[in-house]
Amino acid sequence: MERIVKANDREYNEKFQYADNRIHTSKYNILTFLPINLFEQFQRVANAYFLCLLILQLIPEISSLTWFTTIVPLVLVITMTAVKDATDDYFRHKSDNQVNNRQSEVLIDSKLQNEKWMNVKVGDIIKLENNQFVAADLLLLSSSEPHGLCYVETAELDGETNLKVRHALSVTSELGADINRLARFDGIVVCEAPNNKLDKFMGILSWKDSKHSLNNEKIILRGCILRNTSWCFGMVIFAGPDTKLMQNSGKTKFKRTSIDRLMNTLVLWIFGFLICLGIILAIGNSIWESQIGDQFRTFLFWNEGEKSSVFSGFLTFWSYIIILNTVVPISLYVSVEVIRLGHSYFINWDRKMYYSRKATPAEARTTTLNEELGQIEYIFSDKTGTLTQNIMTFKRCSINGRIYGEVPDDLDQKTEITQEKEPVDFLVKSQADREFQFFDHNLMESIKMGDPKVHEFLRVLALCHTVMSEENSAGELIYQVQSPDEGALVTAARNFGFIFKSRTPETITIEELGTLVTYQLLAFLDFNNTRKRMSVIVRNPEGQIKLYSKGADTILFEKLHPSNEVLLSLTSDHLSEFAGEGLRTLAIAHRDLDDKYFKEWHKMLEDANAATEERDERIAGLYEEIERDLMLLGATAVEDKLQEGVIETVTSLSLANIKIWVLTGDKQETAINIGYACNMLTDDMNDVFVIAGNNAVEVREELRKAKENLSGQNRNVSNGHVVCEKKQQLELDSIVEETVTGDYALIINGHSLAHALESDVKSDLLELACMCKTVVCCRVTPLQKAQVVELVKKYRNAVTLAIGDGANDVSMIKSAHIGVGISGQEGLQAVLASDYSFAQFRYLQRLLLVHGRWSYFRMCKFLCYFFYKNFAFTLVHFWFGFFCGFSAQIALDTSYWTFINHVFIWGSIAIYFSILFTMHSNGIFGIFPNQFPFVGNARHSLTQKCIWLVILLTTVASVLPVVVFRFLKVNLYPTLSDQIRRWQKAQKKARPPSSRRPRTRRSSSRRTNSSYLKIKDYGWSLS
Repeated sequence: MERIVKANDREYNEKFQYADNRIHTSKYNILTFLPINLFEQFQRVANAYFLCLLILQLIPEISSLTWFTTIVPLVLVITMTAVKDATDDYFRHKSDNQVNNRQSEVLIDSKLQNEKWMNVKVGDIIKLENNQFVAADLLLLSSSEPHGLCYVETAELDGETNLKVRHALSVTSELGADINRLARFDGIVVCEAPNNKLDKFMGILSWKDSKHSLNNEKIILRGCILRNTSWCFGMVIFAGPDTKLMQNSGKTKFKRTSIDRLMNTLVLWIFGFLICLGIILAIGNSIWESQIGDQFRTFLFWNEGEKSSVFSGFLTFWSYIIILNTVVPISLYVSVEVIRLGHSYFINWDRKMYYSRKATPAEARTTTLNEELGQIEYIFSDKTGTLTQNIMTFKRCSINGRIYGEVPDDLDQKTEITQEKEPVDFLVKSQADREFQFFDHNLMESIKMGDPKVHEFLRVLALCHTVMSEENSAGELIYQVQSPDEGALVTAARNFGFIFKSRTPETITIEELGTLVTYQLLAFLDFNNTRKRMSVIVRNPEGQIKLYSKGADTILFEKLHPSNEVLLSLTSDHLSEFAGEGLRTLAIAHRDLDDKYFKEWHKMLEDANAATEERDERIAGLYEEIERDLMLLGATAVEDKLQEGVIETVTSLSLANIKIWVLTGDKQETAINIGYACNMLTDDMNDVFVIAGNNAVEVREELRKAKENLSGQNRNVSNGHVVCEKKQQLELDSIVEETVTGDYALIINGHSLAHALESDVKSDLLELACMCKTVVCCRVTPLQKAQVVELVKKYRNAVTLAIGDGANDVSMIKSAHIGVGISGQEGLQAVLASDYSFAQFRYLQRLLLVHGRWSYFRMCKFLCYFFYKNFAFTLVHFWFGFFCGFSAQIALDTSYWTFINHVFIWGSIAIYFSILFTMHSNGIFGIFPNQFPFVGNARHSLTQKCIWLVILLTTVASVLPVVVFRFLKVNLYPTLSDQIRRWQKAQKKARPPSSRRPRTRRSSSRRTNSSYLKIKDYGWSLS
């Protein structure tokens, strides 16, 4: 489905009934709040149960309690939830009104008029000024900058604070700020339907009998802020709920903790237990009525057959359901939420998780998962920016088979660079980055000698990127970078004399060793996670067309011309050496293009861009076609140091029996080196398994061999046959982690992982990986990261945590039970998608082992106490039923009952925070560590067996005092009824069986006394 929008023609656009620009994030209004909120609340089982209970209490035949005892806690819970929902929705309304009433200049009737955002329509032309929010998704028409350029900040969309460039079509940029020409603009845009893809847009602009292709670079999205641009004009394409910002504001997947699931199960069991109690008491009532209750008929003036014992038991069942209702804990959920909220504040207030350099505190972005932090078994971590600092420094490079960045000593041996070595004196000191240091003078000598390969290498670094440049107030050149890698490479080229100065949509200007050179930008082949490379096609001042490319070596080496074989071998060795030192590497290549060939290729690219179907596939195919027969120039090596405290954190988490898996897009050698650097991999390990198969058969074979080596069992391995999917599914469901003695590690590449994640191989992968202490997955895509997390989450029944800092970690963070975002160098996308966030990886240790463990431990204690309280309180009435003829009478006055219950509800929370928080805290643990046993996971420390043991002990504790009291009272202080009953039993035993005298008729007064005594014996004495 496509969208058709005509500029400056509201009447034409209204026939399509497009959404206006008003947004609604609120759920209720004044009229709908009460019915909708009550409907939502009574969808909860506990609330619905108590509503049914309230209805039962209104039936006089079965209720011995007033409705007050049930309606008070029910109304209290519903009111608290309603107030919370109303407060949240009030702030949503307030935010909506604030946004909807923002002012924007809209071109109406050939004049710019101030309009509220909510009155903006699709097809309107809007004027934006510097530092102004964008009102809707706009097609950029013109701007104050040359060539229709403008700069936007997308922090509200993707969390990235660096500026991004957008540029208008050349045909519309000529409109400038001429209001008359803009008012006459009547272009028609045919584009894709509203969607949530922030980095993708496809459309066609038809104007003046010509069609122009539109892509994401021509669109300014709602939520962006215009920066460093005086003004710009745009045409509204999507408005209100159709904008990409609103399309991405869907509901986040609700995450439930294992304690939540356990509580729901327990509540169902408790409800069943309540039914059993009611049935027992109902049966008791029927038996009592049939055997003893008949004796009361004369006394109570009942007519014969008026009330059967079965019907009496039926009514008694419902009466006891009402009386024993407190066994179902309606207040439990409220109490737990209050406790979780308190724990969330403890995390937010923790000064030991505050990063002072960036003034960044830890933040609990959810209040429902705190105790789950104490049950983590698997951690999935990104490497770059998570374990490392993501502050890149250009360290070494390989150019034309020669390594630069090593400092030879007098014996021509490589030595470690230290601060005592003299750094290179750069050519252009005034424009050099003062923080950049390089110690190998040979590179500067090669530049000064005019080595063409070295110059071409640095030229690629200065041209092939997405960096934006600007000057600050002091006239210094400042780079706005989208990734730290690009910033490091462009800064290195700058210090070596190839200075990137500026760019337009059609040109790139650099300063080469003091000479300004402007290159015509013919095409830009952007980077993505599939291509793993980027290229630019430029025409130099001599008229030559050049393709410059940089990217992952595994990808770029496949595109090289066969004549590069010798240089490829040398460079590969250098890359392995760089990766072994933990450096991040990229390959650099170029290609000379024929003018005629490029024109043909560019014409096909324009046709592909103008296509409405399979556009991306056609463009990708054309990129593949021109990025071939490349000539290798060399490779770069950038250092990304470990964050502070990573080694200690990894060691502590390993001691806690938490398994850490590293999922990274880096080379295998780099990932392995970082693994050794942070003690995830050690020389003491029994074995490190490397899986590098190129197809499913090889991967399966390597996985099974590794498992055989690990388990020490010689199994007969089939010769690569494919096992049926059903059998593999059964294997997955029945995987049992074997007892492994020793430490093992698994390392697997992205291409091997793709085969290992297939349905007939993943059981082998999962079984082997779960036996290993450490797993490292290299060269993985964001999708593969999420797939690995889902695999463990689904089949291991374990609590998982994913931690990352970039947009490529978002899918992994959302897939795990708990997602942690690090606010690092790659924007805030990971933080925005996370459940918890902080600034440094080392804070994960305190989050899990302090806040997580204690939150979970306290919650376990609280739940046991809560269930004990409920059963101890409820079973009083159960046992009282045996002493009141199962007549559904209450043991306590209703006002006293309600008061005591509320004291327990709120007292539980008060006791929890005053006593349990003090007793079960980090400080007390430090003083008396031996008094606190290991807690473990939910299914170990708060299982149903544990809960039912508490209930059993409660039952015994509630029965024992009554039994002991009755026994002692009957024997030590018997009542008159007890004495008569004892005498009657003694007479029965002593009386001969044959000595039975015939009954004689008594007088009426005597008969009355006998009836009284009989009633007293059989009825009152039971009370």
